[in-house]
Amino acid sequence: MLRAAIFPPDIEDTRLWFEEHERDWQEGKAYRFAIEVNGRMIGIIDVDGVERGEGQLGYWLERAAWGQGYATEAAEAVIGFAFREVGMLRLRAGHAIDNPASGKVLAKLGFNPVDIVEHFSRSRGENVRSCRYLLVDRAA
Repeated sequence: MLRAAIFPPDIEDTRLWFEEHERDWQEGKAYRFAIEVNGRMIGIIDVDGVERGEGQLGYWLERAAWGQGYATEAAEAVIGFAFREVGMLRLRAGHAIDNPASGKVLAKLGFNPVDIVEHFSRSRGENVRSCRYLLVDRAA
């Protein structure tokens, strides 16, 4: 279900991605977090592409963790961080049209649908239709 990553993951690609985290955080370009349960990492959530008060929320969880509320819980925490700690004004998000569960998570978080677009998915190696959403910080 990932757009920018490949699956199964390429070790070198993953290593380079992790090497960028600290620099991206310091430069205010991206904020990445592990999602852990009982000390075990089950996924990742981030806000990247940060510029002009806006960023892209994304998350990935291992299949065994789907449907248990972890994505919603992690996203609530990261949205609060992005709006209150970083001072962001808007967050974008999206999901492949054939992944309605992710759309339910975004709706539960208060994201509003914007449009449907087609883009290339590295993980699938093909173009996919995606629903895009926007969340505006109402406290701003």
